[in-house]
Amino acid sequence: MGFEIEMNLSALAAAAFLSAAFALPATAAPAFPAETFPGAPGVITLSGKCAKLVVAKFDATKGCKNELASVTLANGLVTFIFTSDGKALGFQGDGAGIKPASNGNARLPLSLVTTGVGNKMTGQVKVAGFCTFGNPYAGKPIAIECTAESKDSSFTGSFRTGGKLVKKGK
Repeated sequence: MGFEIEMNLSALAAAAFLSAAFALPATAAPAFPAETFPGAPGVITLSGKCAKLVVAKFDATKGCKNELASVTLANGLVTFIFTSDGKALGFQGDGAGIKPASNGNARLPLSLVTTGVGNKMTGQVKVAGFCTFGNPYAGKPIAIECTAESKDSSFTGSFRTGGKLVKKGK
């Protein structure tokens, strides 16, 4: 089957955010402290190095973009979006389930791997897994590592930041 989704990272992040932004009233948004990660509803783009992106037996690491989007929706869903050669893969879970992990990191339990084309999210696969990540606002390099398995496949994404400030969008 392969990794067959073409799209622009910014368009995917904007589409994911906008699709849920109008689904819930503003009062339904969870309260997050300022400068936390993944944070309040919106889009955060991190620059750094995509270290690994593998879907089943297809290794998309070579073409993986050195940019990663974190999209937090008003309903609390968090998606880390990796891109490779114009194709996108999102690791999604409920932000309310984020728990502390080792070395000052946090851990997001995953429920879906999502894909998209153009400005629409078009694919979803139910998964079990986790994304482990640090806080990029601390001003030091962090890693975001996601692993998930479905009934039929496995998904892995690993990204390392250079410690520079992130770009926020709404």
